[in-house]
Amino acid sequence: MRILVVEDEEGLAESLRRGLSADGHWVDVAHDGHRGLDLVRTGPYDAVLLDLMLPGISGYEICARMRADGDPTPVLMLTAKDGEYDEAEGLDSGADDYLTKPFSFVVLAARLRALARRAAAPTAAAGPSTFQAGDLLLDPAARRCRRGTHDIELTARELGVLACLMEQPGRAVAKQDILDQVWDTPHAIDPNIVEVYVSSLRKKIDAPFGRRSILTVHGTGYRMAQDGG
Repeated sequence: MRILVVEDEEGLAESLRRGLSADGHWVDVAHDGHRGLDLVRTGPYDAVLLDLMLPGISGYEICARMRADGDPTPVLMLTAKDGEYDEAEGLDSGADDYLTKPFSFVVLAARLRALARRAAAPTAAAGPSTFQAGDLLLDPAARRCRRGTHDIELTARELGVLACLMEQPGRAVAKQDILDQVWDTPHAIDPNIVEVYVSSLRKKIDAPFGRRSILTVHGTGYRMAQDGG
């Protein structure tokens, strides 16, 4: 893969460059937000490792600009912060995954491979079908989501979670079932992470349209309203 690392801690950036290069990847490095954004726009890259707290432009802003430009490149955010609100903000800006420092290089490499597989074959996690609930349409193969005439940008992980719910409209889907279908290492993930992605989806597919399509089933998980809310 061709990977861009945007990280202002030069020691960590160099360590990541060496490790990823040793794994056979082509790696570019930027140490500030402005340079990172310039490289993103002159890509293409197969994945971007993006630190949140950067000089110049934050990782949040870089990711948001990528998505506004229609760039679907998978983004793995790196941060020294911790907590669900930081993670939610990263996901809201368009990131596909989130890794808190300090982290294992083995885990980081596995997360990158998982993101690359989803980007190359988005139907693997969600299946080949087009799903519809009322005026909400999801085409996993094309990575396209629409509410009526409005296109909605989703990250690869958000797309997988939504497809998992839309496969079974009207039926409750457990958090663990969503993890098993969408995450590559579900046994190592806290099931509550699903709440973060559902919250992000609600902000994108429901709130702007005054809808309520993803319903909470207490003690179980979530259910997609058959009429799309």
